[in-house]
Amino acid sequence: MDKTVPAWPMPTPNPNPNPTGPIPIQGPTHAALAELIAVVAQLRDPEAGCPWDLNQTHASLVPYVLEEAHEVADAIRRDDAQQLEEELGDLLLQVVLHAQIASEAGGFDLASVARGISAKLERRHPHVFGEQVNALANRGQSGDTQAVKTSWEEIKAAEAPAVSASPLSERLARKVRGQPALAGAMTISQKAAAAGFEWTDLEGVWAKVHEELDEFKEAVAEAQANGNQAHAQEELGDVLFTLVNVARWCGLDPEAGLAGTNRRFLARFSRVEAALGGELAGTSITELEAHWRTAKAQIRAETGDPRA
Repeated sequence: MDKTVPAWPMPTPNPNPNPTGPIPIQGPTHAALAELIAVVAQLRDPEAGCPWDLNQTHASLVPYVLEEAHEVADAIRRDDAQQLEEELGDLLLQVVLHAQIASEAGGFDLASVARGISAKLERRHPHVFGEQVNALANRGQSGDTQAVKTSWEEIKAAEAPAVSASPLSERLARKVRGQPALAGAMTISQKAAAAGFEWTDLEGVWAKVHEELDEFKEAVAEAQANGNQAHAQEELGDVLFTLVNVARWCGLDPEAGLAGTNRRFLARFSRVEAALGGELAGTSITELEAHWRTAKAQIRAETGDPRA
């Protein structure tokens, strides 16, 4: 096994250098990345590496990629810079590890991954890197963000020409297959609405929510009667998807909303658990509710946040 540390691809010189722009990868940054690549290569060494790392495959690492990505998002939501730094490192490890595994099998490597994303960014930013670069180009903080997004989607669509009569559906299927279900539902909702598949007003969306909720209740009753949960599962998905549409109409982020609820629940639940000495079994619902209200009041008083 070749243990030579692969050279990190250096960026192509910018024909229009910006002294206030990003610093090219060199010096400490280059050394740190090279060290990480070498560490991962050593972990995967067949003779002197780590047995656990050697047993990993692209498939076995999927749960870890998702976990690390969610932890990055959580650190951002909590505005925790120190935690974000650590979680970004964990996510970077996944990138390097996947590249190492592929390289060992004669596939892609980290250099080709970096070159690929650099080429994509340059290709989809013609107003910065392409022939459109001039004094009138849409650049800088005073530029038109929406125009950039529109251009990005047009270029992306051109790169993957439709192979059927349902080009938008195919693009959405590719886009959401790697997303959590809730985020995927928002993506589908946004793109379908932009294409014209939309309610005329928010009242129509609420009517759909109530319709789906009634169908869900009926399906749950059926499941309790016959033990078949498949229909109830489908109807639950319909309710959640419709609520995502409500969130879109209101400019809300359902993922962030649910993440906040999870945090609030755990903060309150930990106090209920502590108040009962870690033993909840045998406690009446009335007593549990009393402890819950106390915990809720305590947290709000301590934080000064009426929503805590």
